[in-house]
Amino acid sequence: MALDALAFQMINGLASASGLFFVAAGLSIIFGVTRIVNMAHGAFYMLGLYLAVTLADRLPGPLGYWGGLLLAALAVGLLGAAVEVLLLRRIYHVPELYQLVATFALALILNDAALWLWGPEDLLGPRAPGLKGSVELIGRRLPEYDVFLAFAGPAVLLALHLLMKRTRFGRTVRAATQDREMVAALGINEALLFTAVFALGAFLAGLGGALQTAREPANLNLDLAVLGDAFVVVVIGGMGSIPGAYLAAVLVALVKALCIALGTVEIAGLAFNMSKLTLVAEFLVMALVLVLRPQGLFGRPQAAAARAAASEAPLRPMGGTGRALALAALAVALAVPALATVWAYAPVLALDMLIAVTFAASLHLLMGPGGMASFGHAAYFGLGAYGTALAATGLGLPTLPAFAVGILAAGAGALLFGWFCVRLEGVYLAMLTLAFAQIVWSVVFQWEEVTGGSNGLIGIWPDWPFDSRAGLYLAALAVTVAGLYLIRRLIFAPFGHALRAGRDARMRAEASGIDVARIRWLAFTASGMLAGAAGGLYAFAKGSISPETLAVGRSIDALVMVLLGGLASPAGPVLGAGAFTLLQDTVMRETDYWRALLGALILALVLLFPGGIAGGLSRLFAGGRADG
Repeated sequence: MALDALAFQMINGLASASGLFFVAAGLSIIFGVTRIVNMAHGAFYMLGLYLAVTLADRLPGPLGYWGGLLLAALAVGLLGAAVEVLLLRRIYHVPELYQLVATFALALILNDAALWLWGPEDLLGPRAPGLKGSVELIGRRLPEYDVFLAFAGPAVLLALHLLMKRTRFGRTVRAATQDREMVAALGINEALLFTAVFALGAFLAGLGGALQTAREPANLNLDLAVLGDAFVVVVIGGMGSIPGAYLAAVLVALVKALCIALGTVEIAGLAFNMSKLTLVAEFLVMALVLVLRPQGLFGRPQAAAARAAASEAPLRPMGGTGRALALAALAVALAVPALATVWAYAPVLALDMLIAVTFAASLHLLMGPGGMASFGHAAYFGLGAYGTALAATGLGLPTLPAFAVGILAAGAGALLFGWFCVRLEGVYLAMLTLAFAQIVWSVVFQWEEVTGGSNGLIGIWPDWPFDSRAGLYLAALAVTVAGLYLIRRLIFAPFGHALRAGRDARMRAEASGIDVARIRWLAFTASGMLAGAAGGLYAFAKGSISPETLAVGRSIDALVMVLLGGLASPAGPVLGAGAFTLLQDTVMRETDYWRALLGALILALVLLFPGGIAGGLSRLFAGGRADG
């Protein structure tokens, strides 16, 4: 490897680092003050790029291009302020995870808004005036615009530093980041501060997108892609640390550049294509940093997330009414195959619901009783699907043994990754689960000899008696019912009480002799095995799988299902998964703008039922009994 090639790639990587830093800095500022994990932040970046492409060559005068970029960023900042005033102020009182779901729904709406305004095709912007050429650097040509971006990042970092250190607004933001309650007690207008901070964060994201006009086309896939990278940078640098965000962006860019520059290397007689690591380089860095320094490079140790345990009703065994409703639901589920003569699609939709319920229930075990949010639960769903598929097609095993192999594969993955994850708290834990999920996805995507790569695996069909639609559905129903029953037994067993004790008061639980880390690790493993069962059912139901089975979007779907149903009730994942699957299926077939409609419905549910559907139904029945 030539040193000049490495130096060139690293300098080129600084241009990418600047754009990523703008997004991460805005995300970090918003989280530091409002404590909101803003899932719509990538959409702000995307809109900044779309607006800049539209405005860059429309404004008159010599500064038309740069004025268009600035105007695009300002428009996104105003949109951010409107979002905070009209939406977020209404949900600050709900648990933080429900705020996450609301911003995810907003991201769906903004994505379809971009589709409606600009269409599905990629849009190319004009070249930057005065920066259309290239400069010679270490014997190679580097675009002048990339050099400009490499300097833009440090310039914005300096501007933010001066803003935070030298102005009253900056000092207030820093104080709110460290002790938000004290800032409110001092009489500072908290509502105005939140609006200003959200507008600043959205402006930075929009600016990051606008500055990419001359480098990449605007497209509808940018929001989630950029959001994932920005989260990685924020977590590596430390939540709330702007200098940490910049150094993390540079670190990620340099690691990717190093992988590209190394190319194929030979180790112990084996050739390794290092450039393939660029797909997952940032997640490898994040996993390493979080394992060694759980709070990130410049972050502060994060205490366990505060929970409203005192106001949460204790879990009680199912009463007579609950058992009657459960039996009625089971009877309806058993009758679904008979409906095929009237509605042929009923068993297909019902099977999808069962798979979703099993997957959501596995995540609920972590998030509800365990208090551990996971952004990467699709890893265990995918391991179960691929384990089942490889056992059935590659090893030629019958359906039940192949299904068991899938569950064991998912359990092994959860056992390994869980050992690292359960020692963290809050968003750091969630992001480490995402890192491991992306690593698994990268392996599946690139190991073509075994997994089929991007083409996936096909011909995954169950044998008798599961080869009919009714047979597979009834088998899936049995797996789902058994999974829900086992989870309920775990929750009400001493294991479940210990798990909830570690969730609500970890230090007190450990002082009482409970090995919280071990309990959480076992729960993580059990959750992964149940997710693997859902993945195995999915493989047999669809007959084929691809790396999309492990994608981030599937993890987000599970998160939305759990939160829609409600964290406080064991029935939450059943209600949430059923509602989400039904909404997704019906909405997608009704309009091309199904994401916006689905997002609007999710927002309505969050606003009307901040405790989830189960919590809303509980309040409704309680109110009815009180009125009676």
